[in-house]
Amino acid sequence: MPRLNLTAVTEFTFEGFSVFGWQHRLILFAVFLVLYLLTLASNAIILTVIRLNRQLHTPMYFFLSVLSISETCYTVAIIPRMLSSLLSPQRAISIPHCATQLFFYLAFGINNCFLLTAMGYDRYAAICNPLRYSVVMGKRTCLQLVSGSWSIGLSTAIIQVSSVFSLPFCDANVISHFFCDVRPLMQLACADTTIKELVTLLISLCVLVLPMVLIFISYVPIVSTILKIPSAQGRKKAFATCASHLTVVVVHYGCASVIYLKPKSHNSLKDRLISVTYTVITPLLNPVVYSLRNKEVKDALLRALGKNPLS
Repeated sequence: MPRLNLTAVTEFTFEGFSVFGWQHRLILFAVFLVLYLLTLASNAIILTVIRLNRQLHTPMYFFLSVLSISETCYTVAIIPRMLSSLLSPQRAISIPHCATQLFFYLAFGINNCFLLTAMGYDRYAAICNPLRYSVVMGKRTCLQLVSGSWSIGLSTAIIQVSSVFSLPFCDANVISHFFCDVRPLMQLACADTTIKELVTLLISLCVLVLPMVLIFISYVPIVSTILKIPSAQGRKKAFATCASHLTVVVVHYGCASVIYLKPKSHNSLKDRLISVTYTVITPLLNPVVYSLRNKEVKDALLRALGKNPLS
């Protein structure tokens, strides 16, 4: 057998949205930049309001503040590079920088998944066991849940990044995505990736399906308990906090599942547009949903602005 003359790859470029013309990419750049700045600003506001208002020093808002920090770091890992690629499609990224981006994307993304699960458990404890809530969701428990989320995110990111970048990359260097992600990188490898893809699928099931199933199971007794609340005002308040959480859960897990749980295929433009949902829109959706649908946050924000809370 003749030896193939393969050239080792030292850097990648992103296909991203290069299929669009310059004017369309400029429009996308402006839209994504505005969404990015809104995400940073809204998460900063949420953190400030929670920090300054002692009434919001509860487990629910503790998890929300940690989620806001994680979502902010998550967007910083992805969006600046995406914006740069929209203006300069041929700009290359070195393998170490690509590995770094993938690491932070996975670490913060997986952390977000398990933080949403912890928030689901918090809602379950608050609504189904209100008398024991302060005991069940004590400071130690909250710290353990957050530490567990971070540990799972970091350890999974280390495993995945090590797995992907142990592969040889030859000749092909255009990533069919707008950031460094596991599957598009594996498609560029000049080696058999079957085992690694099975491991990636297994990790995706554990990270996406398992937390989502746990959240929806917890909502069965939650909804049952809410329906038994005698006052309409009490039911409305309970449903409001749950609706905020469920909205973020459905969008985050739903869109990510479409990408990571589908059979092996080329990362199409449609997939990239779906990826925009959980990399650009969901991080903004979290603070917006929790602030617009939550009376306590709105009242705290109005007080911080020197205005009277809503009646």
